[in-house]
Amino acid sequence: MEASSSGVTNGRTKILHPVAKDVNIFFDELEAVNSPCKDDDSLLHPSNLTSTSDDASRLEAVGEVAPEKNRSNGLYFRDGKCRIDYILVYRKTNPQTEKREVFERNIRAEGLQMEKESSVINSDIIFVKLHAPWEVLGRYAEVMNVRMPFRRKIYYLPRRYKFMSRIDKQISRFRGWLPRKPMRLDKETLPDLEENDCYTAPFSQQRIHHFIIHNKDTFFNNATRSRIVHHILQRIKYEEGKNKIGLNRLLTNGSYEAAFPLHEGSYRSKNSIKTHGAENHRHLLYECWASWGVWYKYQPLDLIRRYFGEKIGLYFAWLGWYTGMLFPAAFIGLFVFLYGVTTLDHCQVSKEVCQATDIIMCPVCDKYCPFMRLSDSCVYAKVTHLFDNGATVFFAVFMAVWATVFLEFWKRRRAVIAYDWDLIDWEEEEEEIRPQFEAKYSKKERMNPISGKPEPYQAFTDKCSRLVVSASGIFFMICVVIAAVFGIVIYRVVTVSTFAAFKWALIRNNSQVATTGTAVCINFCIIMLLNVLYEKVALLLTNLEQPRTESEWENSFTLKMFLFQFVNLNSSTFYIAFFLGRFTGHPGAYLRLINRWRLEECHPSGCLIDLCMQMGIIMVLKQTWNNFMELGYPLIQNWWTRRKVRQEQGTQRKTSFPQWERDYNLQPMNAYGLFDEYLEMILQFGFTTIFVAAFPLAPLLALLNNIIEIRLDAYKFVTQWRRPLASRAKDIGIWYGILEGIGILSVITNAFVIAITSDFIPRLVYAYKYGPCAGQGEAGQKCMVGYVNASLSVFLISDFENRSEPASDGSEFSGTPLKYCRYRDYRDPPHSLVPYGYTLQFWHVLAARLAFIIVFEHLVFCIKHLISYLIPDLPKDLRDRMRREKYLIQEMMYEAELERLQKERKERKKNGKAHHNEWP
Repeated sequence: MEASSSGVTNGRTKILHPVAKDVNIFFDELEAVNSPCKDDDSLLHPSNLTSTSDDASRLEAVGEVAPEKNRSNGLYFRDGKCRIDYILVYRKTNPQTEKREVFERNIRAEGLQMEKESSVINSDIIFVKLHAPWEVLGRYAEVMNVRMPFRRKIYYLPRRYKFMSRIDKQISRFRGWLPRKPMRLDKETLPDLEENDCYTAPFSQQRIHHFIIHNKDTFFNNATRSRIVHHILQRIKYEEGKNKIGLNRLLTNGSYEAAFPLHEGSYRSKNSIKTHGAENHRHLLYECWASWGVWYKYQPLDLIRRYFGEKIGLYFAWLGWYTGMLFPAAFIGLFVFLYGVTTLDHCQVSKEVCQATDIIMCPVCDKYCPFMRLSDSCVYAKVTHLFDNGATVFFAVFMAVWATVFLEFWKRRRAVIAYDWDLIDWEEEEEEIRPQFEAKYSKKERMNPISGKPEPYQAFTDKCSRLVVSASGIFFMICVVIAAVFGIVIYRVVTVSTFAAFKWALIRNNSQVATTGTAVCINFCIIMLLNVLYEKVALLLTNLEQPRTESEWENSFTLKMFLFQFVNLNSSTFYIAFFLGRFTGHPGAYLRLINRWRLEECHPSGCLIDLCMQMGIIMVLKQTWNNFMELGYPLIQNWWTRRKVRQEQGTQRKTSFPQWERDYNLQPMNAYGLFDEYLEMILQFGFTTIFVAAFPLAPLLALLNNIIEIRLDAYKFVTQWRRPLASRAKDIGIWYGILEGIGILSVITNAFVIAITSDFIPRLVYAYKYGPCAGQGEAGQKCMVGYVNASLSVFLISDFENRSEPASDGSEFSGTPLKYCRYRDYRDPPHSLVPYGYTLQFWHVLAARLAFIIVFEHLVFCIKHLISYLIPDLPKDLRDRMRREKYLIQEMMYEAELERLQKERKERKKNGKAHHNEWP
């Protein structure tokens, strides 16, 4: 066994402990030749365990016995005292032996302790266990500015008047009569997280006496220890050279197979958590967060942050806030839907449609589509009223305002979380340059104005040319999406005739609905296929741009993937909402694709029913597929891994697997971190807001999905994935800007949906201008009498084109061939001076639509900006607490320093070394 080096300098090795990024470990030729290979089987302990720990060697020398519990749970070294902070995994047959040897020697030179152990399942797999002693943790915690608790918080209570205090007493007494809130977690179950109740400051070894240190082994929690070790590993060299540094490069070139921190034991326990308590934080998270039995409970965000880090904690905080804000939106949307249900029997328009047995509608396709009575679309007219009624405009305005309120209050919520988690003053370290950028532009350097060091430089012309190529690639892929939508359009116009000539009467009589339903399903399949292509294209274009840092790379990749996914998911919806049935022409002069296929018309009851079907099917299928891929895929893979282990080792050895073996068999977190989770929710937010005027039930579907989504993600993080590295973040990053953009787009789209897609404006114009109540300033149901007849134009059947002439002459309706049929439009009759020209009512409706769009957008945008102005980003009480905390910290620092100086003065007096001019 080799003892780990910790700041040792001998005749052959010179070690420089870094305080900055660069790590320079030098070995002379003699050591390089004589050093044994760390992958050699002879170094492994007979019991598959090799210790390179100073503490382990020392304990064995004096004959001490390590705690059996710590030694058996797989979280400690063989001595039972050194906790495993990080795991590296490699295969002995891997040819990168020399790189690992130098890398591991440099790890020990940094002061980290190391043990190796071969896998129980496969002797070719070697686990490298790393432990950071107190000295290493303290040194790097100071370098990384890790904030640690140093004094209990003194909460400032504002002065209250006697009257207000009496009211508070009465309110508190009334609350005592009410039952306990069922959604709150039991405080006795959750641990007392000390750092949440303490003031914190960047750790400093010189002022270590200021910090609350009960036990050096537990002062830094497991997530912080793993983050410090990862920080060290990212800055250790494995070869001589400028870029031969860091664990990520070794993972990329295959030197190591995996690197991860350990979970804190099993998430299951034989004993009940109510009677025996939680075994560890993972078990506690499973019981109070990931279990399906607590789906209605609030999330333990402080515990999530402690276990997974601030970045993942912020994601779940945002997801919980978004889900909570969906409750009022879902309630109002359900109210709008129920309002349509209750007023269905009183709707004059649907009554007239159902009673219009004498109105014969023109065929909706060439040749095979028959004439039909308007009353045949009675069901669709009633369904349309459920979504397109008088409350729709109110709901569109409400959702636009809701999106603004959601974002503004999230800023306040994020500020509170950032304060509680000590992220207010935290700034990201100056990011390192990406290795790919450094390798590409290493020949040309310039001085960094911040660090004052030379660094690789990308010329402006090179950057612009790469951005132009990347933008061209984005434009090309968007054109591919449009081409796919065009293919769906051709499918719709071709199959509507096929379904009209179908043998089954059910499909033949509902040819348009069958066409829409099958087109939506095919469109969903195309969406899922193109998503695979988009990821590869986004990676290629992002790497082509050569971003300088990892955050720039992540933001660029995120923006591309969102654009691709958003256009892919919503392009067909935009077509149905704004183009379907708008440019079809009229009977006798239809517009055609490639002068062959007649463009699809809307259903006689309107185009909104097609948009509702598109929204409902895509939302349900997309969310179901995402939930399966998020949880079902890892479950199947982990089940298959366990099955192979059982076949090879037998079920009896399952319980003897150490923790690092169990974690290695779990699935690693996605390569892009939380990208997939955020993208799914942002796209759902778009569905919830952009076309909500056409589908008021979208917030309700989103709410039901998110209640499941939170527990699915929690179960996945706790049970199915390896423990991700705890990383810090102040907010949700570029996603907030994307949410703001979606909020602005939603105002515009909802204005156009109400004005163009729905019949709200034509009905309003008829009620005030052409109906029975014209000029009276009324718009009730009695004012809509005759609206259906006024919205239909007359067509002379003999004016049909030869290729559009239907096969039937319509004699089945009245016994004689039909002479006229009706169609949805505002055109003059065939015998007027200008046959089939637009009527005055058409121009009135068009002007009203444009006026509504302008008024609606300006009104909603004014309300949004007013709300943004009135809601401050920081709550007033939080601002006061921050100011008072800053004042108290200065006072406590001064008092602590004064107390230390006074102690030193007393000691000097005792030793007879006092000076007359000494202060204080």
